[in-house]
Amino acid sequence: MNGIINIYKEEGFTSFDVVAKLRGILKTRKIGHTGTLDPSATGVLPVTVGNATKVCELITDKVKEYKATVLLGVQTDTLDMDGQILREDKDIEVNEEEIKTVVSSFLGEIKQIPPMYSAIKINGKKLYEYAREGKEVERKERVVTIFDIKVTDFNLSKNRFDIVVSCSKGTYIRSLCADIGEKLGTVAVMEKLLRTRSGEFYLDNAHKISEVEEIVKEGRIDEILLPVDIVFSKYESVYLDGSLDKILYNGGWFDYKDFGLDKDEIYGDKNSHVRVYDSKGEFKAIYKLVGNNFKPEKMFL
Repeated sequence: MNGIINIYKEEGFTSFDVVAKLRGILKTRKIGHTGTLDPSATGVLPVTVGNATKVCELITDKVKEYKATVLLGVQTDTLDMDGQILREDKDIEVNEEEIKTVVSSFLGEIKQIPPMYSAIKINGKKLYEYAREGKEVERKERVVTIFDIKVTDFNLSKNRFDIVVSCSKGTYIRSLCADIGEKLGTVAVMEKLLRTRSGEFYLDNAHKISEVEEIVKEGRIDEILLPVDIVFSKYESVYLDGSLDKILYNGGWFDYKDFGLDKDEIYGDKNSHVRVYDSKGEFKAIYKLVGNNFKPEKMFL
């Protein structure tokens, strides 16, 4: 069983909980997830099965999209509603236009300091482990990219508004909400978080674990087990004839002429990777052009 299942992670589950449950449902241990979601967060969590686990880091690197609710006037140690309240601000004077202006100022490259309650390791120890011991550890700023951000709903009578964010990997939406609050002259936390997209995977076709369990019982797993090559859909595809299969299976190199491709066109598109299929039409590898040759970058045999 090889492929990717687009899971809808429900509230209360950790990403590791999802993997553990699917191992039991699918009766396989070779399963990985593609980007942690906190227990209180919901939404898209692509899960890789079998040889698809080789693309975990590639999916993690993809663009993410989120919908978050920002609550003004509250500060917690975790930057969300799961933590201890550190401060409350009752005197909040902001209007919709001010919020829109501040939120739009975060568009582009921004610097973030990872929250103490995160899984980043420093000196071999996760930050949240230090935090639980009451220790504050110095963290370096990280540059992340906000590709798009906008306010979609206001409820200022309750000091809340929603934002939709498209961002690069490593972006902490909790930190973003706190920074927005600070720029508005108050404090803020992320009250709710929904991931609506992770790379090629969207909320519309994500499945709850209970749905997957029912689908497996009915023997319809192929309906939701997506092929590995969906992650590489932007790459040119190459189909080999039978005489070249053995080279492919052994992870050999190919001359670009073997693939029937124009080298200048590949370089011209700034995309030197190709998807390679054997003579049976089965996806087997990603190859990268180096000079006049294609060498294997990732095999899926």
